[in-house]
Amino acid sequence: MWPPASSRRSRSAGRASRHRRRACNAAQFGKAPASKTTPQIASNGKIRIGYLSGEFREQATSLLLVGVLEQHDKDAFEIVAFDNGGDDGGPTRRRINEAVDRIIDISAMGDVEATAAIRAQGIDILVNLNGYFGAQRNGVFARRAAPIQVNYLGFPGTLGAGFMDYIIADPHVLPAEHRRFYSEKVAWLPHCYQANDDRRDIAAVSPTRQDCGLPSDGFVFCCFNNVYKITPQAFARWMRILVVIDGSVLWLLDDSEAAVANLRREAEARGVDSGRLIFAKRVPPAEHLARHRCADLFLDTLPYNAHTTASDALWAELPLLTCEGTTFAGRVAASLLRALDLPELIAADGDAFERRAIELARQPAQLSALRDKLAHARLAAPLFNTRRTARDIEAAFRLMQARRLAGLAPHHLAVTS
Repeated sequence: MWPPASSRRSRSAGRASRHRRRACNAAQFGKAPASKTTPQIASNGKIRIGYLSGEFREQATSLLLVGVLEQHDKDAFEIVAFDNGGDDGGPTRRRINEAVDRIIDISAMGDVEATAAIRAQGIDILVNLNGYFGAQRNGVFARRAAPIQVNYLGFPGTLGAGFMDYIIADPHVLPAEHRRFYSEKVAWLPHCYQANDDRRDIAAVSPTRQDCGLPSDGFVFCCFNNVYKITPQAFARWMRILVVIDGSVLWLLDDSEAAVANLRREAEARGVDSGRLIFAKRVPPAEHLARHRCADLFLDTLPYNAHTTASDALWAELPLLTCEGTTFAGRVAASLLRALDLPELIAADGDAFERRAIELARQPAQLSALRDKLAHARLAAPLFNTRRTARDIEAAFRLMQARRLAGLAPHHLAVTS
């Protein structure tokens, strides 16, 4: 069982402290000497922003960020993408190509050469979109490729590295009382830290439940998180929900044959017919979003929440039920829901999560009202207002740059709406 809220709060400091210690240990590996930089202003008066990623393609980070790249104020900012992964030729990469001033491929360069290439562009602020995830280039950041270096979006936590100046967050994923667990200074955005793309396509033709292998009747719970997020505690709670709600099924992502077999076996061990677990194959993003309409309620995981998968569900107007955790990775879904003014979908603890899921499955009118509220908020609330998010991120960049040009060290800062 997930521990109650009081117990989780008492463990929060210890867990967050361990996260920072592990990140600091990781940051020491392969550490390189940093290079000092001299404050300067671009001849065109623009602030030069560099985004470094190994995933400028059809991948979660880019699916979230591409709209912000398009919405950046090009009169005030010059945007350079440093690509450590390669071009997959997909639609997201094509949009990125058109959104930025230029893309520079550093994937075949060593850290020294890549650092030199970034410095040659006169970048003011370099954004680390990987952290310890994916095709990362932390060795470039360790060499201080830019005077201001920012941890954002790809890694939900501190990098524990002295060469990272800021982390972009919001007051919900990273409350002020958690600052001591981060090596970076915090740049708080006013709403949700997570970029989202309000141009994301949802396939015009939605599949039927039969197309998806789902029963035509009965309640469909779903969770499209990667299977590594499914802990025994979360799975046991889901199974108890299925036992209570007759005829319900749980729709999960088909990550591997081994995972499917393991989950089916564990369902049987908990008294649930393994046939009530339905597995979805991976499909293109627009089709994946459309099939969310076949589900009734998304059940989140702890200690690692749905992140992009949460915004997928909410963009597709599928209500998502979460429980707010004690670390950045476990507080993302709650931040998204607050940015949509849907706090009624945030459970106080694991037991409340279970009760709420059962309540919503038994009260279709209440669930329908939440779906209607979500449909309105999707278009009106800050979460999916990409232009507004871009302006908030730019405001943070301006504050960072102003401190640097004034000769001041990085410090915590907050953007106001």
